[in-house]
Amino acid sequence: MKVLHLASCSIKSGAGRGIYWLHKAQCELGIDSTILTNIHGNRAEDSVISISMTSWQNIKFRLIHQLLRLPEKLYQKQKNIMFSTGFEGIDFTRHPSYLAADIVHLHWINGMVSMRTISKIDKPIVWTIRDMWPMTGGCHYSLNCDRYMVGCGKCPQLSSSRIGDLSKFIVKMKRAAFPKHLRAVGISNWISECAQKSQVFNGHSVQTISNNIDTEEFYPISKPLACEVLCLGTKKKIVLVGAQYLDDFYKGFDLFKQSLNYLRQENLHYLFFGNVLNLELDKLNIEYTNLGFLSDSVSLRLAYSAADVFVAPSIMEAFGKMLAEAMACGTPVVCFDATGPKDIVEHQQTGYKAQPFDANDLANGIHWVINQQNDIYEQLCVNARKRAIEKFDSKVIAKKYLDLYNDILQSLIRGNPIHT
Repeated sequence: MKVLHLASCSIKSGAGRGIYWLHKAQCELGIDSTILTNIHGNRAEDSVISISMTSWQNIKFRLIHQLLRLPEKLYQKQKNIMFSTGFEGIDFTRHPSYLAADIVHLHWINGMVSMRTISKIDKPIVWTIRDMWPMTGGCHYSLNCDRYMVGCGKCPQLSSSRIGDLSKFIVKMKRAAFPKHLRAVGISNWISECAQKSQVFNGHSVQTISNNIDTEEFYPISKPLACEVLCLGTKKKIVLVGAQYLDDFYKGFDLFKQSLNYLRQENLHYLFFGNVLNLELDKLNIEYTNLGFLSDSVSLRLAYSAADVFVAPSIMEAFGKMLAEAMACGTPVVCFDATGPKDIVEHQQTGYKAQPFDANDLANGIHWVINQQNDIYEQLCVNARKRAIEKFDSKVIAKKYLDLYNDILQSLIRGNPIHT
């Protein structure tokens, strides 16, 4: 079985690592798996192929990207939030890796695969939905807007009051381009439910297969050792907060800052990682260490292992891979009981799920975890690691995708057509 994964992201990024781990686990299962990407420098081995290998190709892709974003420029009051039209992309259907594939597996494809190209795919398609973009008129997270259920229009992120705006046009393009045989896979129950309610995926098969992590890459390190390597001399309880970009609007950092008002600070040391400035953290009047932007697994593993609790205050998350990574390192997690994270944490078994989106209860969760008796806390840590291995390890998830691939191919053998 030959599977072609399409991904427009670095394999060193958060989403990219998940795709790469899945690819490696599938190779171990005997699947002939290949990743095709448009990110220059992504080539790690022969099975990871970049179609952006030269400076000229990079320049061409950027020019095309800017040209096809011109329709957005008509909306001068557009909010400064990520918005993608899906117009730009590369026709990969003549690439040797596509011609050899039995199944095409889409992941994060913005800027690489256009809606027009999707309509040309004449092979079985699996699409792992990693944010809301596949089902919306351009936004990646809809926040309080549910217009994706009715086909968009009047897009708040475009600051548009017109029904027939760009978002409406994009939804119509998606409905026309996405073939009915496309199998959509949400990485959490929440994102799958959103897809099922959307107009774009009305009539499509949607199921849930969790996002994956490598539990052999993320594992517990002794807390004293992790603290020593990170130069954390504190004897206080360590509260870890982090994301690749903490200031992303959906990461809920403002809610975390509000939760500080409900916590006694004298016995806490805060550990941060991600795109956050010391100038902003100084305003919080807390004792902290800022590790900065972490992209490698070793640094992340040390941070997770040094912490007594990992706090993930996201208000909207398709999954929450860092929660699973922290748990794999034996660290209990506090999050809101909402969207993707609610599938990851078991309340008072592997952490604490606070009422959405109550900063006071988020503080209650932090307090509850760090003040448990030693034996109960140790059991939380054991439970967290065990759940990460059993539910989210790449090998477990790769087997679920293998079952899905086999079901698709068996359906073809039984004579069910690809095109409808």
